[in-house]
Amino acid sequence: MTPDRSETPPHHTPTDLSDRIALIVVKTMRFFADAFFARRYGHRAVVLETVAAVPGMVGGMLVHLKSLRRMSDDRGWIHTLLEEAENERMHLMVFVAIAKPNALERLLVLLVQGGFFNTFFLLYLLAPKTAHRIVGYLEEEAVVSYTHYLAEIDAGRHPNVAAPQIAIDYWKLPATATLRDVVLATRTDEGKHRDVNHRFADILAGERPGAKPAEA
Repeated sequence: MTPDRSETPPHHTPTDLSDRIALIVVKTMRFFADAFFARRYGHRAVVLETVAAVPGMVGGMLVHLKSLRRMSDDRGWIHTLLEEAENERMHLMVFVAIAKPNALERLLVLLVQGGFFNTFFLLYLLAPKTAHRIVGYLEEEAVVSYTHYLAEIDAGRHPNVAAPQIAIDYWKLPATATLRDVVLATRTDEGKHRDVNHRFADILAGERPGAKPAEA
């Protein structure tokens, strides 16, 4: 399993208006998620991972089209973004097996994903740097949420059930793996996505115009 990078760095400090707007947007989303799900972290994961799988697919598609139009190299961005989308989709599959979403949550997924996809698509067209910064901040909040989830498990307030087979196969966990192992693996992935998206935003801001994506 990849090392746990979820705790470093813990937060990107906003450096301009775009960053501050991105942070406000994400904190607003966090407020509504906390109000709706409270401590139901498994159900929160189901809905939020459905949203989290959107940016990588949208970004990968638009970078792909840009590369075709300009007949230029994508610098490794397409693969990185599509890999991120697939990873988030697998998170969803894992937590569906754990949390068993109800009809209301499935309806919420349809509504939230539909709105988020179209909004993010337009944002990435108009301001890709802000789009990546939003994803970076979303992943920061995901790390926080999964850290709280771990605390609930460790405190005995949430049963540490056996890991579903899909999680064992995906992360190559031992057969005796538990929910705690699944949450740790997921948090590590989210930490990687956080770092990569903040790095993409830095590149688009002009820090290193020819840079390739950060190592996974």
